Amino acid sequence: MKTIIASLFLISTMFTYSQSLNQEILLEDGKQFLLGKIDLEGLQSSPYETWFNSGFDAYQVDQTLVALFKEGLNDHYIKLFLGTWCGDSKREVPRFLKILKAANFPMENIEIVALDRRKGKVKTSPTKEEKGLNIIRVPTMLFYKNGVESNRIVESPITSLEEDIAEIVHGKPYTPNYTTINKTD
Repeated sequence: MKTIIASLFLISTMFTYSQSLNQEILLEDGKQFLLGKIDLEGLQSSPYETWFNSGFDAYQVDQTLVALFKEGLNDHYIKLFLGTWCGDSKREVPRFLKILKAANFPMENIEIVALDRRKGKVKTSPTKEEKGLNIIRVPTMLFYKNGVESNRIVESPITSLEEDIAEIVHGKPYTPNYTTINKTD
């Protein structure tokens, strides 16, 4: 009986860990970062809200361009990989999420994953959402249509986030910065 109870406890603990949102890591030097699956609530919590909210509030969305891709964007699923420790993520992620909000993109169609920065674990997550996706720089925004990756924005846009999203959504030729490197996971 004790074995059964211990096994059930272990299974429930593992399930809870794998499903937890906004897990935070505190390093010995006092720096902290989010790790694994996160949501807007995590990005708007301390200390991340300082850079997230200021970047979100300051960004002026190009509504004309959003109108061009708004309808087609809803046919996509997005996976967003970032580092809450990364300067490029701190700049681009608030802007990207503000554009999605302006486009009325359904937030249940985006998966946001914060990656590690610790030695030996760089750009990984506890449940390996990045495995096989060639995430070499953050942020990386992967666009899926009908379950297949259609394209991605890597680290920063080529022209602007709105213009790059429009090209991806409309299936136009688009080559992101830092095209993927074949590597084994």
